[in-house]
Amino acid sequence: MKASLEKFMPGENVRMMAIAAFIGLMAGITIILFQTMVKGIEALLFEGGKELLGINQGGWRLLLLPLIPMTGMVLLIPLSLLFPGEINGYGFTKFLRKVNLEGGYIRARTIILKLISTALTIGTGNSAGVEGPIAAIGGAIGSQVGQASRVSGARMKVYIAAGCAGGVAGIFNAPLAGIFFASEIVLLGTFEISSFSALVIASAIATVVTRAYYGETTAFSIPDYHLVNPFVELPLYTIMAVIIGLIAVFHIRIFYLIRDRYQTLPIHPQLKPLTGAFIIGCMGMAYPQVMGDGYHFIESVINGHGTLVLLFVLIFLKIIATAITLGSGGAGGVFAPALFIGAMIGGAFGHLANMVFPTMTAAPGAYATVGIGAFLAASTHAPMTAIFLLFEMTGNYMIIVPIMLTSIIGTIVAKRFNKDSIDTVDFTREGIDIHEGRETAVMKSIKVGKAITEDVDFISEKANINQLLEIFSMAKGGFYFPVVDDSGKMTGIVSMQDVKNILHKSNAERVCYLVGGICSRDVIMLTPDDSLYTAMQLFDIKGIEEIPVVEDLENKWVLGMLKRRDVIAAYNHEVLKKGISEKAETIRITCGD
Repeated sequence: MKASLEKFMPGENVRMMAIAAFIGLMAGITIILFQTMVKGIEALLFEGGKELLGINQGGWRLLLLPLIPMTGMVLLIPLSLLFPGEINGYGFTKFLRKVNLEGGYIRARTIILKLISTALTIGTGNSAGVEGPIAAIGGAIGSQVGQASRVSGARMKVYIAAGCAGGVAGIFNAPLAGIFFASEIVLLGTFEISSFSALVIASAIATVVTRAYYGETTAFSIPDYHLVNPFVELPLYTIMAVIIGLIAVFHIRIFYLIRDRYQTLPIHPQLKPLTGAFIIGCMGMAYPQVMGDGYHFIESVINGHGTLVLLFVLIFLKIIATAITLGSGGAGGVFAPALFIGAMIGGAFGHLANMVFPTMTAAPGAYATVGIGAFLAASTHAPMTAIFLLFEMTGNYMIIVPIMLTSIIGTIVAKRFNKDSIDTVDFTREGIDIHEGRETAVMKSIKVGKAITEDVDFISEKANINQLLEIFSMAKGGFYFPVVDDSGKMTGIVSMQDVKNILHKSNAERVCYLVGGICSRDVIMLTPDDSLYTAMQLFDIKGIEEIPVVEDLENKWVLGMLKRRDVIAAYNHEVLKKGISEKAETIRITCGD
């Protein structure tokens, strides 16, 4: 009877598809709530504040503009005090860490906190975007579903990516872009057919929900541009792509430079976002376009408005404004600022192209449209996401060729001069290549100093072979012995292999052979600050089982020996500790929520 019933039960893949549809549904509903909050706060605090303070009247009242973005940061203070580390700054890097390195366990309160903090930041005019946070919110929904379903780490990752796909697809009305965003950026380009199916379903359902509410509208209203003269314009787009790649590198470096400076700024952490908001307000007095997500001005530039000088200035002002907002502690993402910067670069380049080739080039708005995708691709190192996003936004096959060309070339140039995208800089600083997977990341996170065996037998380079054999007989399990000089510094390493050709000689003859004469001088060494990943590479390449660990490569004071089995034991201990920690966190969240 039981076997008969099991035939009618849904299979594992069917259950996953149903869950992905639910995640997409919840992501779509959350997008509607999120955008309603952002627009409500913008109407209440930004527009209402400008009217209340009389800022629109100009004159001296314009000096009151910084009070509005500062109000948003003041309202963040209670949240940042109650939930330290979860509110301020650019949070998508932390999100990627949780997904790819920490098992994907995301708290339910992340959804609410991201909604409120991002809405307060952007709704009061600070320079940031909603797309990164909405992706993280969708991912948190997927994580909650995974925790409730008690799925494995691999399946949890798929559910989180499905939530991200739904979030991006719904907010841009671009289901293909949502799929590729999740696969390129969240899953780091590694996925199976089953996981890809989950992304497709979640993305489609979220788009259906948002389209049912907002209608068949795209993020921007884009005119029907086309290539006027391909033989002239494609080379121009290639030049623009190179420029975009270089500016993307500048954008990433400025972003982290300002964030690092803010981290070392000797003022109270709660005051830092206020200083950033004040600067944004001051910039907004002269250039109001840099405030908020900038979508209204992006659409204006796409439709051909804006002078060359204005667009050129706004490129760098938006880069600085975004870095200040998020570096100082404002909440939000970098997706919308990337679209803004790309549109300004493209628009400015389009004006120049029109000046030089007035009859053979499209309007500046066409270049601004292509610039949106190219800069997004170059700064995130996700060209497929950018290509499909622009294609879905334009629906124009004629402009897809320059979009593809500039996105790929811009990404290649950006990677050539800065191997990290805007999302992976922190991982590289920690010595972690997030694209290599969780296992490698764990190995890179453990230092050699935590795994070495300090109880080591040394031998002087002036000792004879008989004395060496005596040490061999009393060894505590090691096969390699550091050889030291009179000052105690290591000069080589000796093993039984080095003395086997002398064992047949008489005791009198052995005395004539000194350890310094037979030991290996070309020694592989590690320091306590090296990672176990580096150590394991050396073990595999050289085919050895032990490596000496010295204080540093200049002062070769031997601290101990690192054995292959110690590396494996340390790795297993760290994985077990993380597993227990994640399980305990899940239990605590379930009980607490």
